[in-house]
Amino acid sequence: MTTMDGDGLRRVRAEYDARMRRGAQPDAASARVERAGAVVRQTAAGAGWNGVLWSDLDEGTADAEIAAQVAYFDALGTPGFEWKLYDHDGPADLGERLREAGFVPEPAETLMVGRTEELAVLPAEPPAGVTLRVVTDEAGVDLMMDVHARAFGTERPQIREQMLSLLRDQPDAIEAVLALADGIPVSAARLEMPPGAPFAGLWGGGTDPRWRGRGIYRLLVAHRARVAAGRGIPYLQVDASADSRPILERLGFRVLGVTVPYVWTRAQDRDGDRPLPCPAAGLPVDGTRPA
Repeated sequence: MTTMDGDGLRRVRAEYDARMRRGAQPDAASARVERAGAVVRQTAAGAGWNGVLWSDLDEGTADAEIAAQVAYFDALGTPGFEWKLYDHDGPADLGERLREAGFVPEPAETLMVGRTEELAVLPAEPPAGVTLRVVTDEAGVDLMMDVHARAFGTERPQIREQMLSLLRDQPDAIEAVLALADGIPVSAARLEMPPGAPFAGLWGGGTDPRWRGRGIYRLLVAHRARVAAGRGIPYLQVDASADSRPILERLGFRVLGVTVPYVWTRAQDRDGDRPLPCPAAGLPVDGTRPA
């Protein structure tokens, strides 16, 4: 297995780009991933995630490609889409070019990876009275959405739709889990495992404010690591908030880079809600894309 220092981290990042961005799989049965010239993008119906996952651009091609993607998603009638920019993407001023084209940057996130074999053996005893329950049905998903609303202060219907789609159409690609305190849901998280991919994604980990600081977040990371290790998946990946990063570093995750979601909205919608709300700042949380 690749080492997690220096050249090893660069090789892991290259593998991540190749398998999870250029070779991305749709995140729901209703979504489609396609290579369109110099970008890889996903389109999805309803509340699904629409956006650019990868690009191969330079100073001479960037502006035209940005305009082409805006025109494409605008023609689809989607309320908006995200261009997921990584700090090693070219050209160096791609973020500025996106802003000039009308995109709005969301808070930066840190792309982090950890070895499942190491994370799976983390000591993580549940607090007294706390148990874990794997979610397999709509009722459980609704309980997770209730926890997310309390943890993040936002309603996120696109996540509900995607989770139900995965549980229905690709149940082996998701592990959704609730932490219950004396039977009451207080934390929730999910693990996404695209078939055949070497990276499993940690998403949506959030805890009711009244239950933070008791080790539940660590417990949910360790649980998902054990699931991924049991599937033979070598790495866990997470887009970490500024508050999550130090927690994850203490658990053994390493930094691969920084990613910024740039969001474009249709002109008539720019004074209204953005299509991709981020969780409230200051919360330990797994990756914040709606996936």
